[in-house]
Amino acid sequence: MSSGKLRAAVVGASGYTGEKLVKILCGHPRIELAYATSRQHAGRALSEVFPELGGRVSLRFAEPDPSRIAAAADVAFLALPHGESGKLAGPLLQAGLAVLDLSADLRLKDRAVYREYYGVDAPEQGLIDLAPYGSPETNREAIAGARLIAVPGCYPTSVLLALAPAMSARLLDPNSIIVASASSPTGAGRKVDPAYLFAECHENVRAYGVLRHRHTPEMEQELSRVGGERVTVQFIPHLVPLNAGIHTTVIASCRGELPGQAGLDEMYRGYYARAPFVRVCVGGLPEVRRVAGTNVCEVAARVDERTGRLLFFSAEDNLVKGAAGQAVQCLNVMRGWPEEEGLAL
Repeated sequence: MSSGKLRAAVVGASGYTGEKLVKILCGHPRIELAYATSRQHAGRALSEVFPELGGRVSLRFAEPDPSRIAAAADVAFLALPHGESGKLAGPLLQAGLAVLDLSADLRLKDRAVYREYYGVDAPEQGLIDLAPYGSPETNREAIAGARLIAVPGCYPTSVLLALAPAMSARLLDPNSIIVASASSPTGAGRKVDPAYLFAECHENVRAYGVLRHRHTPEMEQELSRVGGERVTVQFIPHLVPLNAGIHTTVIASCRGELPGQAGLDEMYRGYYARAPFVRVCVGGLPEVRRVAGTNVCEVAARVDERTGRLLFFSAEDNLVKGAAGQAVQCLNVMRGWPEEEGLAL
């Protein structure tokens, strides 16, 4: 490292998440962006594809060749579709790189569940077992010092952070959790699909993936880890006409006596006291516009005495806290750097 900085590669750098990663890494004081791949744009300058990077980076997009990535970088961010990242994670790890996989390939610990929901085989179990789930607020100790990270999905991040304090305290009936989330179409990636065309999404809200969304087992797995018991989730996602953002509402029944609002607020503030990217809303409720373009997730918990239920809310930028920003946050934790380094967006 001639510059004294950690050399980073972004594999799949021309997608929405890859683009966001490139821009974050270009501003990180401890990182040098050393390699960026795109089959579509191979040979073109990054600043040609992303003009706002003019004068900041002189790299050209390259093909995703594992040997060249390993020679150029110390850490690799894999921003590829599921089924592709897992093929590169093992060889890059063996070559000595730290690897942060932003696909779903390493998130689910049960390979049969991955096969059921994604329709392809997951990487080998040994590789999956090496990759802690990259939620710094709920899994920081496992992330610190790791060399391979399974970066969480955007929807599961919004749900896990909304519920983690209550799950940790075993406050909720684990079979009563109903989640309704609204997301920007950018969560599906930069692809041509009639369902995500402007005319289909603009001035429209629609539910999709009802009964069988791919992120449901990831939510159940991680809520079960935090709560120490098996959790079942009813998940209903919606597409809304936003450039970026996710808003999540959760309804759940209390296991025992309903807590007071002041006690619930104190629980959430205490749980996230050392979490720089979680903002607990006590007076108001989370809003997407306040977190857009940042690595912050806003959360809130409310007691509904009329119905005897608990309500939870969160808002995040699906491309930052839900993907690229969280990946960089994980790297900061892995390296023992200040968690906020390079993420003051």
